[in-house]
Order: sequence, then structure tokens, then C-alpha cells
Amino acid sequence: MKVKSLKLKNYRNYTILDIDFDSHTNILYGDNAQGKTNILEGLYLSGTTKSHRGTKDRDLIQFGFEESHIEAIVEKKGTTFQIDMHLKKNHPKGIAINKVPIRRASELFGIVHFVFFSPEDLNIIKDGPAGRRRFMDLELSQLDKVYLSNLANYNHIVNQRNALLKEAYFNKNVLETLDVWDLQLVKYGNEIIDRRKKFIKQVNKIIFSIHSNLTGGKENLSISYESNIGEIPLEKALNKNRERDLKFKSTSAGPHRDDLIFTVTSADQESENQLSRAGIDIRKFGSQGQQRTAALSLKLSEIELVKGQIHDTPILLLDDVLSELDKNRQNYLLDSIHDIQAVITCTGLDDFINHRFSINKIFHIQEGKVV
Repeated sequence: MKVKSLKLKNYRNYTILDIDFDSHTNILYGDNAQGKTNILEGLYLSGTTKSHRGTKDRDLIQFGFEESHIEAIVEKKGTTFQIDMHLKKNHPKGIAINKVPIRRASELFGIVHFVFFSPEDLNIIKDGPAGRRRFMDLELSQLDKVYLSNLANYNHIVNQRNALLKEAYFNKNVLETLDVWDLQLVKYGNEIIDRRKKFIKQVNKIIFSIHSNLTGGKENLSISYESNIGEIPLEKALNKNRERDLKFKSTSAGPHRDDLIFTVTSADQESENQLSRAGIDIRKFGSQGQQRTAALSLKLSEIELVKGQIHDTPILLLDDVLSELDKNRQNYLLDSIHDIQAVITCTGLDDFINHRFSINKIFHIQEGKVV
């Protein structure tokens, strides 16, 4: 799987951009705030319909224009696809594959698979649960169209249920329909939880050895799914929390409140530290180094998981992450991505030169232009 080219028009700080990529390693370098990340964002958007930053379409359009255009040419197993995306300020985006418009965004998934790695991802362990849920949702939405559909339905139901809870303050009669919404929420919610748990089980099979190698065999890492309702069935939790939900006008139970636990254990069985043997939740008790190493292990596991799922290599979008890592972790990351196409942003080339990392194509980005 390769991305061959990208064209942007009236997108962010690019009035016009036309860039051809090498099939291996591509470096975009330049000072901060020149538009390097915008290129990665445009690529990611072309494959997922969403910005990795969570930005709304209207905010991606260059100031003074009503719409912008993205065109990406990708190659998958010998077949070339042209993906066109029109972003509009006041209307839904338009998407075409090989110049044929598609009706549902889900039709795009499966053509190209991007793994995005940004400095913010290094904080996924220490930051709040929303980022960890977002990690699962973005990856599973690319891998599983059924999950994408269930997630969209679930989010719609939660929004409708919350609107009903607010309306009930003024009109108690609307509560008669609450049971109907709850049945739908339970149906899709349980599907989401089951798929997430399966996903985490798959990640655990991969992340153990990666994290052990990253820590020189000193630590083991495991991930577990944490439901905000514990072992209580979702249907019972909704009934139990109904009065609370009415009071706060918000749905308090369900996978939109769930989280992941990252547990590190010492690989030294002779350690006298009982806490190390039992494992620590590094969200709460881990050092910054432990948290960042676990985050790197997670992203590298994501790459390996995708390879196994799609029987192809994903395209790695690496956004100025090397500057946030020490030399050992830089080296491990660069050694891990030698066999996949990568588009990498940085402010300088020293890290790659010092590592003797093979670079196939270099672009200098300056004020929204390739110079």
C-alpha cells in the first residue's frame, strides 16, 4: 500500500500544493508553523474522512474561500485509486473514488490505511480517557466497517437520549420514549464494548515483546479494558442511573465513558518490590518515561496489528515525534519502520543523518510551499 501523490487546494495555509511521494521514506522538513503537519492531516483525511486533530471541515478551509479540495492517488496491490474530497463550509463533504461519487463515507474505508503518530500521542497514557477511546475508535473504524456503523449509531443515540433528558425538565411526557432509546443504546453499546475488548486482546499479543525490547527486558506491559460500570450489564446500569441522568441531563453509563488501563510489571522475578511484581497502573503512578515508552509501544503495536489485519503495510504519518524521544527510543522507532512507506515531518535532518537512516526523498516546507 502506497500513497503516490497529494494535491491540496485552498486547504489550511495551502492555496495550491502538488506533491509526489517516494514509495519508501519521505521527509518534510522546515521551521515550525510552516504547514508540514497540514500535509499529513490532508493525507489522513483522504483515507479516513476525519482530521487527526478532530477539526471540523469548515475550519480546514483556507480563509476567504467557501470550499477546499483534496486529491490523493494511492496504490494498493497493483490497483490505483484516486480519492477526491471536497470540503464545504455549510454543506457535508463530497467524496469520490476514481471520480465516482460515494454516498457513505464508510465506502472509503479499506482502500488506504494510515497510522498517524504525533507528539500528542506520547501523552495518551497520562492524559484523560477521551484520547484513549479516540485511539480505539479511529483504528477500529479503519479496520472494521461494522464497528464504524455501530459507533455512528451509538453516538447518535447518546445525543438523542441526552436531548430527551434535557427536554424532560420542561415536559415529563417525553420520558415515555426513554425506554426505546435505552434498548437501542444497549444494543449498539454492547457491540462496541465487545469489539473493543477483542481489539485490546489482539494488541496485547503484540505489545508485550515490543515493550520488553524497548525497556531492555526490564518491564512488561499489558492493557485491559475498563468499563465505567464494572461488571454490571449495561441495561441494568442505565436503569440504576436513570434518576442521576435526569438530574444531570446526561448519559452516565456506556462505552462513551470507558477507558483503558496500562499495567507495567517488573520483568525481574527476584525483585523485592512487591508493587513491581503486582504491576502498577502507569496512568496514575508511572513516571513520564514509563508513560512515553508505553505510548511508543502502543503505536508500534498498532502498525504490526494493521499489517496482520489487512495483509499489507499501512502508511505511517510521523509528525515531529523524534524530537520528543531520547536516542534509544529514536533508534528503536526508526529501525521498526524501515519496511513501510513513511511521510515524516521534522525541523531538521540531524536525527536521520546521525542514525544513518535511509531517506528516499526530501521536501523543504516554507510558508505553505515546497521550496
